[in-house]
Amino acid sequence: MPPTLDNSHIPTHSIGHVKSFVRREGRITTGQERAIKELWQRFGVDITSPFDPQRLFGRHAPLVLEIGFGDGEALATTCLTHPEMDFLGIEVHRPGLGHLLLRAFGMELTNLRVIHCDAVEVLERYLPDESLDRVQIFFPDPWPKLRHHKRRLIQPTFVSAVTKKLKPHGQLHIATDCDSYAYSILAILTATTELENTATDGGFARGPAYRPMTKFERRCKHAGRPVWEIRFAKCA
Repeated sequence: MPPTLDNSHIPTHSIGHVKSFVRREGRITTGQERAIKELWQRFGVDITSPFDPQRLFGRHAPLVLEIGFGDGEALATTCLTHPEMDFLGIEVHRPGLGHLLLRAFGMELTNLRVIHCDAVEVLERYLPDESLDRVQIFFPDPWPKLRHHKRRLIQPTFVSAVTKKLKPHGQLHIATDCDSYAYSILAILTATTELENTATDGGFARGPAYRPMTKFERRCKHAGRPVWEIRFAKCA
């Protein structure tokens, strides 16, 4: 990966897809830039063709994909507390990428790899079908204005792409603090016949023990905003 890693290579669209992210990002620190330059070979995945996750990690283990890991603190903690599992993290913004690489190096993680790409592109072109035990998406951009709803990541076509990559009984876990987005996600997943709600009442789920609280979530709690959890499993 070139030391001057930027977002210019990230596709703005894939088939039938309006991108859910914008390229503007916060200032990247010198340390984060250095981490991208020096640690990418150890933790990064340069994808130009479909790849085998088991060969990537060198073992057979449950595989979790996190889309949009932010600063990566929660993902790094999850990797550390679950060494029996492997984790792929996708992020388009360089500051978060660099921050996670620093944490991964400091924690000596061996069960994490990161991808700098549009998640839709990864799902459509590079990941094998039925290769994932869990897909987790925590606090995706809610695009709250009605005219921007088309930019929301969680759309029927996206959920269909995710479902193809899940193993039978594999889970799709989403968390959001936006109530309108939460109900939209719940409706979309409920309408997906290949998925089944893990909540017995058909509504929202409780936060699982495996998910540490993110920095964004702490701000939500401080502001008194509820967090909505949606967890569905792929039917066998």
